[in-house]
Amino acid sequence: MGFLNRTITKVFKNPSLGHPNPTKELPKEPIKEKLQDNIQYIKTTLGNSTDLVIREFFIGSKHQIKAAIFYTDGLADSKAIQDFILESLILELPDPSLDTQTTNYQLLKDHMLTVGDIKDTTEFNSLFTSLLSGDVILLLNGYTKGFTIGMRDWKDRGVTESATETVIRGPKEAFTESLRTNTALIRRKIKDPNLWLETQQIGRVTQTDVALMYINGIVSDEILQEVHSRLDRIDIDGILESGYIEELIEDETYTPFPTIHHTERPDVIAAALMEGKVAILVDGTPIVMTVPTLFVSFMQTAEDYYQRADVSTLVRMLRYFSIFISLLAPSLYVAITTFHQEMLPTTLLISLAAQREGVPLPAFIEALLMELAFEIIREASVRMPQTIAQSVSIVGTLVIGTAAVDAGIVSAAMLIVVAITAISSFVLPSFDLALTIRMLRFPMMFLAASFGLFGIIIGVIAIVLHMCSLRSFGIPYLSPFAPYNLADQKDTFFRMPHWAMFTRPRLINKKNIVREKSSPPEKPGDLTEE
Repeated sequence: MGFLNRTITKVFKNPSLGHPNPTKELPKEPIKEKLQDNIQYIKTTLGNSTDLVIREFFIGSKHQIKAAIFYTDGLADSKAIQDFILESLILELPDPSLDTQTTNYQLLKDHMLTVGDIKDTTEFNSLFTSLLSGDVILLLNGYTKGFTIGMRDWKDRGVTESATETVIRGPKEAFTESLRTNTALIRRKIKDPNLWLETQQIGRVTQTDVALMYINGIVSDEILQEVHSRLDRIDIDGILESGYIEELIEDETYTPFPTIHHTERPDVIAAALMEGKVAILVDGTPIVMTVPTLFVSFMQTAEDYYQRADVSTLVRMLRYFSIFISLLAPSLYVAITTFHQEMLPTTLLISLAAQREGVPLPAFIEALLMELAFEIIREASVRMPQTIAQSVSIVGTLVIGTAAVDAGIVSAAMLIVVAITAISSFVLPSFDLALTIRMLRFPMMFLAASFGLFGIIIGVIAIVLHMCSLRSFGIPYLSPFAPYNLADQKDTFFRMPHWAMFTRPRLINKKNIVREKSSPPEKPGDLTEE
């Protein structure tokens, strides 16, 4: 035990001892003056990788300066390199008499390199980050600095329709895995110079680009500062998806409720930015996050604001009703059939008793088995190939349900309850919230089997108290319900017309509250009157 304790102490004092091959950070040293030394250093550092392309040449026909370009095959545009770099530099220099280092370097930058995105680089640290991101590196012999030329051209999926957030009315475009494409989609929605974009690299190994977008003058300074603080505290090897960032910056880890909203629709992000929220974009994923997040955000869809207010209100109320069905339907069935049979009409009670006459299992075990079977089928349908997933899920559900009823393992009423519960969970617009309801359904069933309706009431109170304790970047999770704010109720259970929603959420935005100054539309006169 003493040896083990000493070993654990050493590992905690020196984290590298816990890994046989600790990650080597990028070199932080200046670029050397001799070109051949730089070429050898880059080759050695990258392990002579075969996708590294190095092209040595002389600038100008009189061989005034020896140079070399470096780029990663597959990440840079090789045709543009040929047209805008090599052809420009191998030609004759405009004035061969200008032979000083400073003049030649500035001459190349100002007159010969016909590209838009060009920056100076003086350290290998930034050089390797740019090189492995798809940029082209140009180094000159006799110079301790070089050029970083933006010519990224990797293949992406392209802008397509969202597969998880479909709408009948509204834009069909969705984010892609390219960060620059995603920022451009948002720029198309908001053409305001106050829409600011900040980018930083997170991940010691992956060096993933993470961008913040917000509207200056609308976003709260406190919220923006908190987002910066949490992102700056992240120290991890790699970021492969926005879920890494979400888990590292969320307020509460041990909660089933999502406290950061994410979407793949640009119009949803644009609407969130105009409310004063901050968008977090991660390169390599089509999922964009917005903070802070309220519970009501997970019950809203983009289509709510494209339809009439009365239609959107009806559909939104249907979603709130569906969330209660998805959470409590099996629990209520177990509680009533086990403890509170007197609540049922006599005819219905006799029908349920006749169905359960041959069922050997208690109502709780019966509901638990059916819910587990349905969750297994649903998860299997997600992981199977799409060509057979739908057929297997439908056939599997019908066969298992019918066989279970015929075998007398479950009752037909229980099968109906499980089916209604499953369908109600699909009504929820947020997949994360649907997962939360699926998780909470099982402890609610246990409470119903143990204490009846009293157990359900205790469970609901515990869930509400837990939600009241949650915060999202300092904003109460259940606002504007708790704390109650009458002015913000215009976009909660129901949606008021656009001309009535003239203020932004007050807890999120305290600097620029008013967002419109319109009035109710005037009714035209009767055109049939003379």
